[in-house]
Amino acid sequence: MIRFLQQKNSRVVKAFFIVIIAAASVGMVLYLIPGLSSSQGAASADTYAVIYPHWYSRFLSSGEPVSQQRVEQMARRQLQQQRYPDSPVILGLIEQRVGQQLVQKQILLAEAEKLGIRATDDDVIQFLHKGQFGEFLFPNGQFIGTDRYTTFIANQFNMPVAEFEQEMKQDIVIRRLGALITAGVTVGDQEVRDTYRKDNVKIKFDYAVIASDDVRKTINPSDGELSAFFQKNAARYASAVPEERKITYFAFTPNELPGGVPQPSQQEIQQYFTAHQSEYSTPEQASSRHILIKVAPGADAKTDAAAKAKAEGILKQIQGGANFADLAKKYSDDPGSKDKGGELGFAQRGRMVPEFDNAIFTQKIGDTKIVKSQFGYHIVQVEERQTAHTQQLNEVLPTIQATLIRQKAAQAEDNYARALTSEAIKNGLEKTAAAHHLEVATTPPVNSHGVISALPDGSQLIGKAFQSKQGDPPQFAPTGEGYAIFQVTGIAPAHAPSFADWKSHVLDDYRDEKLPALLSQKTRELADKAKASNDLAKAAKEAGATVKTSDLVGETGQAPDLGQVGQVAPQLFDLAPGALSGPINTQRTGVVAKLLDKQEPSADEIAKNFDQTRDRVLDQRRSDAFNVFMSGVMDDYKKNKRIQINAKSKGPEIPGM
Repeated sequence: MIRFLQQKNSRVVKAFFIVIIAAASVGMVLYLIPGLSSSQGAASADTYAVIYPHWYSRFLSSGEPVSQQRVEQMARRQLQQQRYPDSPVILGLIEQRVGQQLVQKQILLAEAEKLGIRATDDDVIQFLHKGQFGEFLFPNGQFIGTDRYTTFIANQFNMPVAEFEQEMKQDIVIRRLGALITAGVTVGDQEVRDTYRKDNVKIKFDYAVIASDDVRKTINPSDGELSAFFQKNAARYASAVPEERKITYFAFTPNELPGGVPQPSQQEIQQYFTAHQSEYSTPEQASSRHILIKVAPGADAKTDAAAKAKAEGILKQIQGGANFADLAKKYSDDPGSKDKGGELGFAQRGRMVPEFDNAIFTQKIGDTKIVKSQFGYHIVQVEERQTAHTQQLNEVLPTIQATLIRQKAAQAEDNYARALTSEAIKNGLEKTAAAHHLEVATTPPVNSHGVISALPDGSQLIGKAFQSKQGDPPQFAPTGEGYAIFQVTGIAPAHAPSFADWKSHVLDDYRDEKLPALLSQKTRELADKAKASNDLAKAAKEAGATVKTSDLVGETGQAPDLGQVGQVAPQLFDLAPGALSGPINTQRTGVVAKLLDKQEPSADEIAKNFDQTRDRVLDQRRSDAFNVFMSGVMDDYKKNKRIQINAKSKGPEIPGM
């Protein structure tokens, strides 16, 4: 080895070994310094995840963090925007999804940085100027001003301007990365034509239907067969009869509270009104109606001009005295409002698309004008506007009184339930109930999904009872109208039933097991008979099947007892008129079809829709290519442990992590 290193022209070899020695030194440092090579504890409590852009980033502690606070903020924002119930379970699921999205986004930004892809403030301005909000933010090419811009961003996105613009920069960077990755994606002219032809073929067919319910009724095993099935599946029925419990309880309603339901004082009403005054503020809002003449995004100038001309024609009819509501029902492309005569009701400022929002808050009341948005041309009429105002106490007094009474009643019920429970723990259920003129009752055996007929809602009581042991001290649970104080006084463990007691259930299970194969067999026999005789109607009659005729449908069309044709029976689109299909199993039915008619789009239709189809296919191809790129990058990061999820966070479930 020494002689080898001493040879002439061995500089490359020496350099190679120097690298090896250096790497070994780094390895020793990582090994000898406790915790340096460990991924545990590297992320702070407020760090959701850390992304390491390079293989050496972990050693240099130069990862890009995704903060837990950011995940929680975005999840909370989505919860509010989507108007989901404010539930910890739903919020947790949204946090998982948001967390994964932010991790993927940070990885894409890291990859873009390696490629030198960046975005500037000027890029954001240009994007806003030309994007969907351009007409509102830059009317006639002039910026609306910082104050209105700030208000608009707050209303539309519920975030400060700086955060919004940073998001815009990142989105621009990722778009540019996508454009770079998919720049070489192409689609051939013939593929475009074939795609349009395939997507727009329409067929009509007769089809014979064998209903699974009818087949199920024919499965009638003997008692011996059922008994053998029961014994063969003994493990399945080992706990078929669920655990049951007897519950002894007494209950009270709000009417049985000592002293009755407490009433709020005038001072409490005033304090509540003062504390919740913001809830009684009505923001500025406008009531309007419209007729939408839809224009698809990216439509050509001819299509756009035709839509505009149509809108102008309708406007002239309105100005000539025609009924707005009748015209909306006849012409509007907005399914949500056309049947209501175009009525949209009241909307707060900033809730509509910018162009429409600007119109309903600036037009004179009663005026009718045409406004263009990303959806097309709107014929807008403003019906009423309300300025922002705060309701007075006398306007909301009944609502506040009802709220406070509910709160006081709930608190009084809770206090009384706790007091009775403490008394029952000391004196027992019977004596406590008698002392307060309440009646003790014992349920028949009830399972965990059962009901207590004497109570409005016994679900929480049963839930608590199945978490308790027989002989545990008394507890309390709400009943929908008050509370119940209870104890578990008997438990019957889950057990296997006798065959005689469970015979009807065994028959259902037997039929469920035999049905798929029998339905498949009968459908196959129907198909064979129909092909042998080339007579679907005759074969269907012999099989007891019902023959139906479809409408002229495309891939997304529906046929009764079959479903979405392109999804359930795509083979029908490959048949020639007069041809019979093989067996089609939809789970609910067995079907055999005969094609009656097949209509393909003409060459002129294909040519007319060529550009739109090409754009759609190309967009899908680019999306697929970018997803492949993203999947490969994610696999690389996971394989090389360059994604570190904080163990304490509710992180995304990234396979392999």
